[in-house]
Amino acid sequence: MPESSVTSQKKSSKKLFIILLLLCVAIGAGWWWSQSSEDSTQQGPRRGGSFMGTVPVNAQQVRVDRFAVQLRALGTVTPWNAVSVTSQVSGELNKVLFTEGQFVEKGTLLAQIDPRNYQAALLQAEGALQETRAQLASAELDLKRYQGLYKEDSVARQTLEQQQATVAQYKGTLKVREAQRDNASLDVEHTRIIAPISGRLGLRALDAGNYVSAASTELVSITQDDPIAVNFTIPEHELQAVLQAYQLGEPLIVQAWNRDETRLLAEGVLQSIDNQVDVSTGSVRLKARFENPKQALFPNQFVNVRLQVTVHEQALLLPADAIQFGTNGRFVWQIKDDDTVVIQPIEIITGDGTSSMLRSGLEAGDWVVVEGVDRLRTGSKVERVLPEDEEPVIAVDEDAVPVTDIDKPIRDAGKKPEQKPAE
Repeated sequence: MPESSVTSQKKSSKKLFIILLLLCVAIGAGWWWSQSSEDSTQQGPRRGGSFMGTVPVNAQQVRVDRFAVQLRALGTVTPWNAVSVTSQVSGELNKVLFTEGQFVEKGTLLAQIDPRNYQAALLQAEGALQETRAQLASAELDLKRYQGLYKEDSVARQTLEQQQATVAQYKGTLKVREAQRDNASLDVEHTRIIAPISGRLGLRALDAGNYVSAASTELVSITQDDPIAVNFTIPEHELQAVLQAYQLGEPLIVQAWNRDETRLLAEGVLQSIDNQVDVSTGSVRLKARFENPKQALFPNQFVNVRLQVTVHEQALLLPADAIQFGTNGRFVWQIKDDDTVVIQPIEIITGDGTSSMLRSGLEAGDWVVVEGVDRLRTGSKVERVLPEDEEPVIAVDEDAVPVTDIDKPIRDAGKKPEQKPAE
């Protein structure tokens, strides 16, 4: 058999094999495409408008409730009164009679300075005073004699006048001696260091045996922490609202929260407002008063302050998490009666981070989407569910007849709950 015929026969077989392979691939691709089309037809479109599948969302209702308008600020706890106890005389510190951290009443003896030098000075002043009193008494007796002799023309007028001047001089000296005696007595009293106010003592700065200089050496500090104050600032554009409420005479409630605002520490009232705006910061300083019997607030502690300016008794409230922001402003996803959603523009008056007070856009009882908005389109079908950590609310009718185990299947037949827990 010629070699050329064998070669041509091999090429024909190879081409036939390739054609059959391509045909099989095409048939398989066609079958796979047809199956995919059938599945898509049965399931329907996945994206866009009302043709989406039901979207599970967490929804809440707009409600009418009491709402307090609050201003938030950062504050610092300060003592209502604070005193640095210093000695008014110099000397050696003999005794320390207090315990650090102790609560003391006004007038409590805290320490004693060596009083011997001042007691000696007091004795010296009393001796000088007694001497001057004796000199004055003698001069007054001489004056009486000269007055009698002058009436009898037994002494010259000049002698009488000199004696009168001597008596006046001793009277002036007597006042000086009395002042010196009082000053020496006060120095002796100042060797006893007493508490000028009631409050809690800090750590002592000196021990017994040290030399104390008058008016310069601090012995201990005293802070009055019940009541206690909180100082904070607000921006000047919020001042008018605070002033209007403050001038009505009603106490403005002030709350002090901990650093991460998870716990209310104390509740007090606004005490005073500063008389000028700080031009460097554009803010105004305010001071609140807190009763602090349990020591919940401590001097120099940092707190978050909430100042209640006014209260709306019938406010239309919306969950803050439901509010979305778009090119045309704020809006929410509102759930209609047929469980479809639409975009509803709204106007907000104010909010506190949890709830927002509505001006317009919704009515009480309207349902809005709080969670699950990322999969929503206008007209999307939704299913209301509850968060995993929240139990469904069951309304109890006080006039309803109790349902027995026999009647329960009949009463529940055909009944579909509006919300169910998320899986």
